[in-house]
Amino acid sequence: MKDTKEYKDLQEIKNLMERSSRFLSLSGLSGVSAGIIALIAAVIAYYLLYFGQIKYDESFYLIRPMKESGDELNLLPKLLILAIATFTLAFASAYYFSWRKSKKYNYSLWDHTTRRLLFQLFIPLVAGGIFSLILIDRNDGTLLASVTLIFYGLALVNAGKYTLSEVQYLGISEIMLGLLAGIFTHWGLVFWAFGFGILHIIYGLVMYYRYER
Repeated sequence: MKDTKEYKDLQEIKNLMERSSRFLSLSGLSGVSAGIIALIAAVIAYYLLYFGQIKYDESFYLIRPMKESGDELNLLPKLLILAIATFTLAFASAYYFSWRKSKKYNYSLWDHTTRRLLFQLFIPLVAGGIFSLILIDRNDGTLLASVTLIFYGLALVNAGKYTLSEVQYLGISEIMLGLLAGIFTHWGLVFWAFGFGILHIIYGLVMYYRYER
C-alpha cells in the first residue's frame, strides 16, 4: 500500500511538473481545422492560378493580369491576401479548440509557458513572412510555397519543446516538404496543400485520439 501511494505521489508530481513546463492545451482538433482551412485556401489558389484572369510563364515569373488594367490586382498580392486570411482563420480555430480543451482538463491556457511557446513560434514565422514579402515585392513567386513550408516547419520545431513532442515531428515533415517544393517548383501548390492541409489533418486526428479520447 505504501509503495502504491508513493508511486501515485510521484506520478502526480511528474504531472504537475509537466503542466508547468509544457503547453498541454493544444488540441488535435486545432490541427484538423487548420488542415481543412488550408485545403480550402489551396483550392482558391488553384482557381486563381489556372482559371482566374491571370497569365504567367512556366517558371512562375512576371505574373500580370491578362487585361492590362490598373484596377486589377496582380496574382501575388491576391495570394498574399489569401495567405493572411488562411493564417488568421487557422490561428483563431487553434485558439478556440485549445481554449475548449483547457476548460475540459482544467489546464492553464495563458501562462509563462504559453508566452515562451508563442515567442519561439513567431520568430521563424515573422522571418518567413518578411522573406515572403520580399519575394512578392520582386514579383517572384517561384519559392513562395517552399519558403512558407520551411519557415513554418522551423517554427514548429522551435516551439515543440514547450508543448507535445509530436509537434516537432510535424515541423520536420513540413521542412522536408518545403525542400522538395524548392526543387520541384511547378508542384509548389501541391506540396503546400499536402503540408498545411493533409499533414495537419493527419497530425490532428492522431493527437486527438491519443490524448483527448
